[in-house]
Amino acid sequence: MAASKKHSPRFETVKGYFDRGTWSKAFVARAVGLGHITADEYKEICGEAYLSKE
Repeated sequence: MAASKKHSPRFETVKGYFDRGTWSKAFVARAVGLGHITADEYKEICGEAYLSKE
């Protein structure tokens, strides 16, 4: 059995909001900026690389 990927504690919540259309990519990006999810998790959720606004 393959080990499952470890996600940030709020990954499933953020992904759920995005998948239901409640959150836009900008909201998911904000979750990265706040440290709720990682840039890699953003890519997994949104299907594109996270680009920092800094």
